[in-house]
Parts: sequence; C-alpha cells; structure tokens
Amino acid sequence: MKITVVGLGKIGLPLAVQFAKSGHEVFGADVNPKVVELVNAGTEPFPGEAHLAEYLAELVPTGRLTATTDTAGAVSKSDAVVVVVPLFVDDEARPDFGWMDSATSDIARGLRAENSTLVIYETTLPVGTTRNRWKPKLETESGLKEGTDFHLVFSPERVLTGRVFEDLRKYPKLLGGLTAEGARRASEFYEQVLQFDERPDLDRGNGVWDLGSAEAAEMAKLAETTYRDVNIGLANQFGVYAAKNGIDVYQVIEASNSQPYSHIHRPGIAVGGHCIPVYPRLYLWNDPEATVVQAAREANAAMPSYTVGLAVGAAGGALDGKVAVVLGASYRGGVKETAFSGVFATVDALREAGATVRVHDPMYADDELREFGWEPYHRGEPAEVVIVQADHPEYRDLAASDFPGVCVVVDGRKILDPERFEGVAFHVVGRANQEA
Repeated sequence: MKITVVGLGKIGLPLAVQFAKSGHEVFGADVNPKVVELVNAGTEPFPGEAHLAEYLAELVPTGRLTATTDTAGAVSKSDAVVVVVPLFVDDEARPDFGWMDSATSDIARGLRAENSTLVIYETTLPVGTTRNRWKPKLETESGLKEGTDFHLVFSPERVLTGRVFEDLRKYPKLLGGLTAEGARRASEFYEQVLQFDERPDLDRGNGVWDLGSAEAAEMAKLAETTYRDVNIGLANQFGVYAAKNGIDVYQVIEASNSQPYSHIHRPGIAVGGHCIPVYPRLYLWNDPEATVVQAAREANAAMPSYTVGLAVGAAGGALDGKVAVVLGASYRGGVKETAFSGVFATVDALREAGATVRVHDPMYADDELREFGWEPYHRGEPAEVVIVQADHPEYRDLAASDFPGVCVVVDGRKILDPERFEGVAFHVVGRANQEA
C-alpha cells in the first residue's frame, strides 16, 4: 500500500515508521519544514522514543519512508491516510480544532474518487466528531461522497510516548467506521500494518477490534483514560484522608488490591500529560452532567496546592523568603514533556506562599527551564524546602546532603528513601508526616 500519515509528532512519526517497517510505502506529512528535513535525513526530530532513531536510519535510505510538507500531494497518491494531528485544548480542555481543520482541508484537496481512499483519524476526539465534523468537511471540500468515493473511520491511538512500538503490539487496535465497508477496509489495513502479541488474558484475543461505530470507538478512548483519572482522584481522596488520620494509604491500597475486584491507583502530586487530564474534559464536553468525572478532575487538579500546603504546614505556616526546589518539570519520570505537568501549579502555589522557587529536571537544560520562567536549581545548592513533582529515576538516591539547609521534603511521587533525610520533616502524599 501507499500510506500517508498526517502529523509527524511523537505518535505520528512512530506510526509512519511502523507502517514502513511492515513493508509499505509511507509518506509522512507535516507542516513543520524542520521536522520534514530531519526525517528525510534519517534523524529523529525528538529524543526519547525507543528504537525510533535506529528504525529511521534503516528505513529512510530505502525510500520506504519519505517526509513532505505537501499533504494534499501525498494524499493524492495514497490508498490510506492516517491522521494524528494534535487537537489543542485550553486550560479547561475545551477543544480547539484549528490545526485539525487545516489538516482536514489539505486531505480533502488530495482525495481522488478513483483511489477510494481510506481516511482514518487517530487523534482522540469528542464523541460524534468523526461523523458530524470530519465527514461533512471532507465531503464539502473534496466534492466527493463518503462511503462511495472515500471511507472514513475513527481508530484511537492507545500508546504512550517512549514505548510506542511496544504498545502497538500489546493492545488491541480499536476502530469504528461510518459504514460497514469502511470498517472492513480499516480492519484489513491494520491487520497489514500492525503485529500483535499474544494476549491469552483477553477473551476476544489481541488484534483489530471493530466496535461497530465511530462513536463507540471515540467513546472507548475517552472511557479508558477517564477511568484512570477517576481512579486517581479516588486514590488522592483516600490519601488525603489517610494522612489526616495517621494511616499509610499505600498499605491500604496494597491490601485492597490483593483481591481481584479492586484496582485502586496511587495518589500523587499531579496528573499530567496529553491524555489523562485532558480527555475527561473532552468527555465532559459531550456529557456535562457526568458529576463523577467532574469531581475527580477537580480533586486531581487540587493536588499540587494540597502538596504545597503540606510543606507550608511543616515549615510553620509560611514559606516567606525560603528557597523551595521543585524536582521535575516533566509530567512524568523519564519523559521530556511538560504538557499539563503539575510543575506549573506547584510553582504557582509555592510563589503564592512566599517562597523563592527553583526548578530542577535532569532532562532539561538551564536555558530550557528559564524559557518557562523558572530559575534552574543545581544539586548541592542551598535549599530549605524540596518537593518531588516527577518520578525521574535520577531522584531515587537523593539525600538530605544534596540539599544543604533542607528542613522540609514533600515527596509527591513516593520515590525518595526517607531514611536518607535524617532530621528533616519528610512528607509523602498519602502518608502521615515522618520526622526522620
């Protein structure tokens, strides 16, 4: 097949590589000329994705993967088009379809009736978007008819950055079409471009799952991520209560999860990233009466302020003039990404408490941290308050000696060893204060 992948970001580029590795001719379309240039040179445009660099170096010289800024031109030559363009959201996660609308217009210009092109959106969307937004837009701007001249399908990406190729094998590929023929063609497409691990734990087996409609596939992605947000919100509320009452919530969770009907997640300082804090809001956009989802989102959004409150209380009620260090700008350990990271709310809360804030992250250079408006911290410099925001593995062996003058530590990710902080007021979110 000839395949166009629209959007060569942290999901789109690995997808394009996966399709090319499966033996197909792939055009990667992106509006950023620098990204296109790097891909065509066989160079990864962003770090941290396992195997991406080696696969690019292998595939690009063979001609099986070519990048271009001409989306319409690539689409006009393709049997299938996979769209992984970002859906931007505001602070309340209200969708801004600007980039996706633009990409869809480019795709419409490239559609040819004789190709009977299969168009698949993988970007996570509010329920109904494929049918009610993309279908009429593609039909109007191409002059073609969906279901006859081209076929439209939704199939959500379900991978994590850093391990995309592993996750593509691990999880079933969900999809839903606007017509039975579109769904059939999409199933055949994914069976040719993906390979799946054995999953004896799944009654249905691993592979391509047709959910019967685009709306069901759209909701499935929102449901699986919203479940995680709600679960974490519950864990955070358990953690707050447990800490107030001298209970170790981690023992409680371990005990509860020892039977097969309980799957409580872990509490923590923040829920970040492109997915978990965002997709529940996209669900709420369709279903504003979902009070459980709303309450969990509010509970999780309040955790950075709660965590800083622990530091304020341990410091005697004020942080005026104290140097407070936030460990971790990334939203999670091992990933260089600040999308909806808890660092932003944590820094704001510390500043409101009067602290002089410094930020440390092993994945970011000083100048990169300064671009966010933060003064960088270096291990060994004086600090009175330390808050762990991201669970980078580099933080596991930290000790009080790494922070001269430290008197308060709040571990928002349960990654530090409290025995290394002798004489320090040491808090863990979800656990009562420990004076080491």
